[in-house]
Amino acid sequence: MMGDVSFGGVLLASLAGLWLALAIGATWFGLRKAAQAQAVIGESRAIGTLLSGAPAAPLLIYPGGAVDADPRIAAWLGLERNPRTLEQLDGPTGLPEGDFRRLAEMIEATRASARPVQMTLSRGERVFSIRAEPYSVEEDGRRAVLLWVHDVSDMQHAIARLDQQVARMRRALDSLSALIEAAPFPMWHRGPDLDLALVNGAYVNAIDGPDAEQVVKQGMELIESGNGPSPRLCAAEARATNQIVLRSAPAIIGGERRMMRVADVPIGEAGVAGYAIDIQDLEDARAELGDFVRAQRDMFDRLSAGVAQFAADRTLVFYNRQFMRLFAIETDWLAEQPEFDRVLERMRDAQRVPESRDFPNWKAERRRWFSTTEAVEENWLIPGGTHLRVVAQPLPDRGLLLIFEDRTEHLQLASARDTLVRVRTATFDSLFEAIGVFAADGRLNLWNSRFRDIWNLPDEDLARQPRVDVLVQAIAPQLLDPSRAGAIRDIVRVATLERQQRSGRISLVDGRHFEFAAVPLPDGNALFTLLDITASRGIEEALRDRNEALEEANRLKNSFVANMSYELRVPLTSIAGFAEMLANGYAGELSETARDYVAAILGGVSQLTNLTSDVLDLTQSAVGTLPMTMEPLAVSDLVQAAVDHARERVQDAGLALSAEIEPDGGTIAGDRRRLLQALEHLLGNALTFTPPGGRVLVRSRRIDGMAEVIVSDNGQGMSPKQREAIFDRFNRSAADATPEDAIAGGLGVPLARHLVEAHDGTLELLSEVGRGTSVIVRIPLSTSEVVA
Repeated sequence: MMGDVSFGGVLLASLAGLWLALAIGATWFGLRKAAQAQAVIGESRAIGTLLSGAPAAPLLIYPGGAVDADPRIAAWLGLERNPRTLEQLDGPTGLPEGDFRRLAEMIEATRASARPVQMTLSRGERVFSIRAEPYSVEEDGRRAVLLWVHDVSDMQHAIARLDQQVARMRRALDSLSALIEAAPFPMWHRGPDLDLALVNGAYVNAIDGPDAEQVVKQGMELIESGNGPSPRLCAAEARATNQIVLRSAPAIIGGERRMMRVADVPIGEAGVAGYAIDIQDLEDARAELGDFVRAQRDMFDRLSAGVAQFAADRTLVFYNRQFMRLFAIETDWLAEQPEFDRVLERMRDAQRVPESRDFPNWKAERRRWFSTTEAVEENWLIPGGTHLRVVAQPLPDRGLLLIFEDRTEHLQLASARDTLVRVRTATFDSLFEAIGVFAADGRLNLWNSRFRDIWNLPDEDLARQPRVDVLVQAIAPQLLDPSRAGAIRDIVRVATLERQQRSGRISLVDGRHFEFAAVPLPDGNALFTLLDITASRGIEEALRDRNEALEEANRLKNSFVANMSYELRVPLTSIAGFAEMLANGYAGELSETARDYVAAILGGVSQLTNLTSDVLDLTQSAVGTLPMTMEPLAVSDLVQAAVDHARERVQDAGLALSAEIEPDGGTIAGDRRRLLQALEHLLGNALTFTPPGGRVLVRSRRIDGMAEVIVSDNGQGMSPKQREAIFDRFNRSAADATPEDAIAGGLGVPLARHLVEAHDGTLELLSEVGRGTSVIVRIPLSTSEVVA
């Protein structure tokens, strides 16, 4: 460009020089020809006007140093007047010393070589292009030098700006190239023919190419054509539409299939640029998010709380089954994805929102939930007494998640709990026992007024929740035995740490006695109770003394009854003997009436003898002095003997007696006479209380290592009161027997029970009015029998 400017300046200077030469020639010719002077002057003026409008100002320098200068030169150089000599161009107001010296050297070089010379000078912000060429004036042998001074400041500034722009563009291009090369994702450029012209390193690495040059030369594409439109077609579409074309396509990157986001960017006539971003992680995240959303909605569907989710446009996008049940809304209506306001209106129609006088305003306030950034929580009391806890949670996508929790039962339970706490507190304070609750760390958490009063502890001390070791130090001086305070500490620790119950007794110096206990509670605490047993202990001591006296009296009574029973046998034996002698006619023949009297005497004596024997046996059994001879006994033989002994009486009473005796009934160790006596008493009772025509059954078997004998009848049975009387006789001794006992069946059953229990057995009585009575006797078999 600089060459073009120089060439133009030369041409212009040549033209100007030509014009100047013509002007000088015309002037010179006019001087010689006065007749043509006026014409020459006019022509000179025209040439001067032409030169003054030329882009270059002429400066003619004569050999002696005189100059003819265009007035513009003085203005350009800042001179006060137009210079007349070459030296006037030098100085403070002219050219700098160095530039002036260069100018003088250029003039001498032009004069010496007679060739044009060009140079550039600067003065401040102005730049001048000076061309020197030899100039010879006719009729003058001197060789002058013509300088054409051209102000090229604007051109130089324009050139400088262009150079700066070029440098800036070059730096930007270098930076862009480095950026493209350093980009972590593949980038490429297609030329006007849509062939690859440039690829970056990430592109080469992605396709495992040798290098960028080989990739471009071989046209190795990142996206294969089989996965959709070919890369060339997509680039052609971008160029044709002059719009960026985006698409997603899979590619094999580093031997792994990855999803890429590909963009083709038209760049005019230069072709099409492109880049590809790996979005596989995004696709994986999107898939995981989808799985998470589905799992979250499945979880919401299993919650006991109602859940509804609204999108950013306030349409319903999800709801669970509890939401439908809670607000009684049909599935078909919800499937239409109604708007938030419509859902609130439908909930109001179902009377499942709080009553409001200004429902539109209430609805508008709830609509502002979509614009909040924090969760909002409200409690709704809806008609019917239902309490709902409502949580509005804004979502990152500007949606809204609503959770409706039915807390009616919770509030009812909380109210009941508060009532129970108040009742418990009142109950604690009203209890006769002193109560304290200790935590797992041994601190006193709860106490009643009785606990405070017994130990005379101030409320402010108890309010500090003292530890048990500190508490026992405060109460130790009040104990009759101060060392017992350690026992209280120990049982509290055992109850809280080892979860075991302990109890004990303490006595106070004021004469009071207390029974204490520590019981572990389910929450890890321990309940400490203190019961005043001062009065009961006095009663206990009195009862103990009385019991000892009663036991002594009972022993004396049993001894007296036993002695009396023994003494009664002597006169009864005499009476029975004399009655038998009378019946046998030793005193002569008796009348019929006398025989009846003697028979009655013999029957009464026999009955009285049996009763006396029973009383004696019962008494001896109660005090443990009944003599018995233990020997192996076959159960079947023993039962059969008892049945055979009762058959005579069965025939006389008109009853049926059946026996089911297991032959191999086992062997027991016992006294044959006493066990036979017990069975006979049981059979006798059954025969006595069974009306004529009745049936008595005796069954014997072995079961679970026991010999079992059952005596049952279908007689009148016994009422619960009568059974209680029988059981009461089980627990009374013979000395306590009453006439009613004899009437109700004598002492047979109680004696049989004592005899069975003396053989480590049991006797069980079952009876029902109108259904009969059953007595079950179980005696352990011998050890050898059990092992066999």
